[in-house]
Amino acid sequence: MAPPETLHSATEKKRFLEDLVKEYGARLYSQIYRITRNHEDTDDVLQNVYLKVWIHLERFRGEAHISTWIYRIAYNETLGWLRRQKLRKALPSEWIRRFTAETPVNYEKGEALFQKALDSLPPRQRMVFHYRHFDQLSYREIAAITGLTEGALKASYHHAVHKIEKFLAEAY
Repeated sequence: MAPPETLHSATEKKRFLEDLVKEYGARLYSQIYRITRNHEDTDDVLQNVYLKVWIHLERFRGEAHISTWIYRIAYNETLGWLRRQKLRKALPSEWIRRFTAETPVNYEKGEALFQKALDSLPPRQRMVFHYRHFDQLSYREIAAITGLTEGALKASYHHAVHKIEKFLAEAY
């Protein structure tokens, strides 16, 4: 894949974007879908990501890897979607299984309680939780995507986990 600064024509730029979609499309889709939990919303957010990449491709300075830049755009677009939509997100089923095994509730009720716990988190904590827990990204990788320090990310993740556990403990 040619570096963005070498793209001079619209055709080269189009080919570059097609290559990006082939290489990162499935991972971006998965990342966004874990938050939206809806294919149509995921498609909309992903379309906005591609549009921003197309519009701002000349601004890419190469200070980070192209994937980091694209994931950063996807992160910001998904946060924007969360702010606008305030819809439900994906649930980590192993937490629900653990919670329902420790308390006298059925899986569906545990899932609903866990969703409420996730919904109670601020958007940034939800995103950090998803990147760390679902995508199993390192704090370094999350820092490159979000622009936050590793220390801030660790604190955010720790607070998210604590809030979820407290929410579930208070529910029963």
